[in-house]
Amino acid sequence: MKNLLLIAAAVFLAACSGKSTDKKTELEELKKQRVEINSKIAALEAEVGTAKTAEDIKSVNIVEIQESTFSNYLEVQGKIDAEDNVQVNPQAQGVVTAVFASVGQNVGRGQVLAQIDDSVLKQNISELQTQLELATTLYQRQKNLWDQKIGTEVQFLNAKTQKEAAERRIATLRSQIAMYKIKAPISGTVDAMDLKVGSIASPGMSSIRIINASKLKAKALVAESYAGRVNQGDKVQVILPDLPDTITTTISFVSKTIDPVSRSFNVEIKLPSSNKYRPNMLSILKIIDYKNDKALVVPVNAIQKAENGDYLFISESGKAKRVNIQTGKVSDGKAEILSGLKTGDKVIIAGTDGLSEGDIVKAN
Repeated sequence: MKNLLLIAAAVFLAACSGKSTDKKTELEELKKQRVEINSKIAALEAEVGTAKTAEDIKSVNIVEIQESTFSNYLEVQGKIDAEDNVQVNPQAQGVVTAVFASVGQNVGRGQVLAQIDDSVLKQNISELQTQLELATTLYQRQKNLWDQKIGTEVQFLNAKTQKEAAERRIATLRSQIAMYKIKAPISGTVDAMDLKVGSIASPGMSSIRIINASKLKAKALVAESYAGRVNQGDKVQVILPDLPDTITTTISFVSKTIDPVSRSFNVEIKLPSSNKYRPNMLSILKIIDYKNDKALVVPVNAIQKAENGDYLFISESGKAKRVNIQTGKVSDGKAEILSGLKTGDKVIIAGTDGLSEGDIVKAN
């Protein structure tokens, strides 16, 4: 029995000794495998990581910000008008006996456009002329006598008074006769002629219109709230969409009075002479009411909105960086940046959909 136990113990110890040797071997094998696996993992991670970076690079449009001039425009609708656009009204009442001008005709200042019947006045002048001749003869005789100390002073003064009264009556009638001639107050083109031979003319009746098309202006009404921002001499763009044409000039007139009904004031801009321009043609006035010669400007579409304010993405070291900004005026699709940017910043202006801070970016 004793021998049997010794043999069993020897076998057990041998078995345990063999099993321990197998564990060490297995451990060494596993360590070797771990090194190999780690090497393979590192290689695969490098490969997978490189592929992922290539997929995640964002193609964007980038603009380097520099100081530039920013202008804000006030845009209002107006129309073209002639500086000399005159309604010619008769000064006397009567039958029109002659019309000397037609629509489209160029006329000069003082030219007779139409004649109203003045035959009665001419007859009165003819009668007064006869009386004046008699009064003048009597005056000359009385004066000769008075120069010779013959007659009385009363006789001389009476003759003189009658002569002068006749002259004044004739002068008055001649002034009245002049009112029966309808004359052009300005040089220009007859744009409307409503008088015809045989028609009745009367004071206050709108019958003839003359326009000097060589002196045109753009007119518009501007809201009262802009009264302190629009001044004579301000730069303005006059856009004529029907031509199309754009004129860059300055405001020539700003009304000092606010219309109590429309709560607006009038502005006028003189236009250069052109056969293309017509009175009452539509015009759009873009008045510069704010200007900054050293502004940082970005497209409005590049600005992102958030609950805590506006922000932009800039490219820094090839990665997207979010910067909070404060905007100023906005005009023509561009925004003035008051804070958050500096000269030389590379602003991402397109390709920001899905862009996050830290993303790798590449300029198109």
